[in-house]
Amino acid sequence: TAFDEFAAFVQDYDVDRVVKETGLGAEQIERLAVTIHDGKCVSFWWTMGVNQSYQGVRTAQAIINLALMTGNIGRPGTGANSITGQCNAMGSRLFSNTTNLLGGHDFTNAEHRKKIAEVLKIDEARIPSENSWAYHEILEGILRGKIKGLWVVCTNTAHSWINQSQARDILARLDFLVVQDMYHTTETAQLAHLVLPAAGWGEKEGTFINSERRIGVVRPVRKAAGQALSDFRIFRLIADAWGCGDMFARWNSPESVFRMLRECTRGQPCDITGIEGYKMLEERSGVQWPWSVENEDAPSEPSPSGRGQGEGPADRCTRPHPRPHTRGERGEESATERRLFADGKFYHPDGRARFLFEPPKPLSEPPSESFPLILLTGRGSASQWHTETRTSKSAVLRKLYPSVAYVEINPRDAADRKITHETRVTISSQRGRMQAKAILTHNVQPGQVFVSMHDAATNRLTDAVFDPYSKQPSYKACAVQVSPAG
Repeated sequence: TAFDEFAAFVQDYDVDRVVKETGLGAEQIERLAVTIHDGKCVSFWWTMGVNQSYQGVRTAQAIINLALMTGNIGRPGTGANSITGQCNAMGSRLFSNTTNLLGGHDFTNAEHRKKIAEVLKIDEARIPSENSWAYHEILEGILRGKIKGLWVVCTNTAHSWINQSQARDILARLDFLVVQDMYHTTETAQLAHLVLPAAGWGEKEGTFINSERRIGVVRPVRKAAGQALSDFRIFRLIADAWGCGDMFARWNSPESVFRMLRECTRGQPCDITGIEGYKMLEERSGVQWPWSVENEDAPSEPSPSGRGQGEGPADRCTRPHPRPHTRGERGEESATERRLFADGKFYHPDGRARFLFEPPKPLSEPPSESFPLILLTGRGSASQWHTETRTSKSAVLRKLYPSVAYVEINPRDAADRKITHETRVTISSQRGRMQAKAILTHNVQPGQVFVSMHDAATNRLTDAVFDPYSKQPSYKACAVQVSPAG
């Protein structure tokens, strides 16, 4: 739906305009279009460079539109694929259980609240009827005095959050800050009034979902050190201490919670009601969602249609699986498929995909006379990870990445500023400044500089601007100046 409107919309974006506004060459744009057109199977991939933007959602949807209009979805070797940094970040977003009601439901939908309350055996009135707050809204709530205490689980806000100086100031205003983490050395834990030591993944049991939608089981390989407990046990103990333990009476083990979550998914796109439990997941080396109760009646051989899993030698894009799955929630028990959208049906009432688009917005903070360069941030090396909560603890990994912060700058921009290779420089924005070593390289374009996100000082520079749909911070572009230190 809305393809005609989309086709009319893009008429305003001819090659000349796109060349002017993006800096790409006309031949690059033409070559990309021809590549997509000529490809028998074209897959589109992107990571945080798209997502962590003030217009990341619409950018991703533009890529999805390309996949839709060229038929590159629902077939082997195709698709629009957003890749996150780790398996469970990928899986939990696909499964839609992070910012919505369990199993991809909607807080604002009365029927959804009723269904989940019945599954969990709790009072429906205990489930909020409005959406929860996004991360930046939580921080704004602290400023407004609406939030007095904050419980941070497995994230390092005082390092990773955008416009870090402001973020730390806001956290300091809390009456009580609790941090639940494996390490007491994180910047956020150092600010906490209470640290709850949590077990690591190899010290507890549970499930995770990887990038191909496969749900697997994790078993502990060792006992957690010291006073550390699994997140599951910490939550249960806190519930009992708060006097609401009766709401969690059926939460006897991580597997019992998985069984409740399984029931919550009934009738949803992510339906996993056909998964019996951990034993089944282990016997099958994981199961892809959706896997509804009707899957257990599915034939063991692929259907004559040849769609989805089990399509023979041509299907080289998916690993073998013991059994195909049916999209049972649609009542199509005869059509076996493992690939989403192979039947050309999408999760809207009319079964059709939708083209979503709007005019692109200019940079939220364009270059200026005082700050003429665009700052890019991202991964520094393969041996570093996010805020280095864990990678900095490894002597081997520390030898493989730079010991001091650095900024990559184009030689032309460096010459204009009398900056030489490996000299100390100051990077400044409207929000703060940091010191770094200059690395002259043609890897960055003139007018741009790159700083890795792993240094705690990097987010002193970044701008607190957010995507209106995902609420994702715009980490990837803000205006800065680079000058010789001192």
